[in-house]
Amino acid sequence: MSGFYDWLGPLLRIFDPETAHKITVKALKWGLVPTQKPVKHPSLETELWGITFPNPLGISAGFDKDGEVPDALLSQGFGFVEVGSITPRPQYGNPKPRLFRLREDRAVINRMGFNSFGADAAAARFSKRKFQKGIVGINLGKNKETEDATADYVIGAQKLAPYASYIVINVSSPNTPGLRALQGREPLEALLNSVREALVQTCGDKQPPLLLKIAPDLTEEDKADIASIIDSTGVDGLIATNTTITRPNGLKDMRADEAGGLSGRPLKDTSTEIIRDMYHLTGGSVPIIGVGGIDDAESAYAKIRAGASLVQLYTALVYKGMGLVPEILAGLLHCLERDGFHSICDAVGAAHQKN
Repeated sequence: MSGFYDWLGPLLRIFDPETAHKITVKALKWGLVPTQKPVKHPSLETELWGITFPNPLGISAGFDKDGEVPDALLSQGFGFVEVGSITPRPQYGNPKPRLFRLREDRAVINRMGFNSFGADAAAARFSKRKFQKGIVGINLGKNKETEDATADYVIGAQKLAPYASYIVINVSSPNTPGLRALQGREPLEALLNSVREALVQTCGDKQPPLLLKIAPDLTEEDKADIASIIDSTGVDGLIATNTTITRPNGLKDMRADEAGGLSGRPLKDTSTEIIRDMYHLTGGSVPIIGVGGIDDAESAYAKIRAGASLVQLYTALVYKGMGLVPEILAGLLHCLERDGFHSICDAVGAAHQKN
């Protein structure tokens, strides 16, 4: 697989980032990307929300925005796939160009703005994979022009929850005006309660777990409020974190000043700190999916030790290709053996135990 990407990667980088991404999705859809032998080992398995994950490494929302290739991505060795963000109604998103590679920093800036074919189109696709195996989470967003954000998330939950292994409420993208304001205590609590009610009404006892995706740019008060809301609303898990609107010192690429959310290697330490803080604030009682700057086994393992039960990546694939998936999983096995852990579950939050 590494040899395949050795020639494909430079070819894709001839194109602008959004075109290259569309080509990649088409190649996956048409079966042109070689599948990879999964890295299977009992130590990598973990069970959350009554779901057995074959390994802890997933691909984050943003890659497969409309749920076009979840099974093709699972064939690359991921333990789970998260699609979206999907909005209730189709929308174009922000004007192009809206996606930028920061090659020198191994990072990406995006201001996509929830470009989506809409929930109906996604539901039609998901209905055709109901006999497929594999864990597929669905990440929900709101339409740009919608004033009643709660109504949009409720619509998304009603239409897509029956097809989801888990549902994610994304109020942390920096590219939809006013969206991050929904992370405030009162609006967030009302939103989550409404979506929970919609899940119960739509799916009854078979409702999927409800997760909240948070930003890396939170104040201490924000984090404490979110921890309290998780307890009061019964949210099943957190995803930490989305992209950052900050620009860390030391960025080298000339595109670093582009507006939008920064992802990739420069986000690594910030997202790990958020994971550590939220694990501490929740007493480790709420599973966390850690994402942000993962590009090797050690960076994935650091998030697990900080408190993440599962991890996700995306930006690193732009620079290293799908061969990174088995490389990270094999590396995680080495990390576990090195530190004397029998399983991934044993390593979750281990950094707190030594403090």
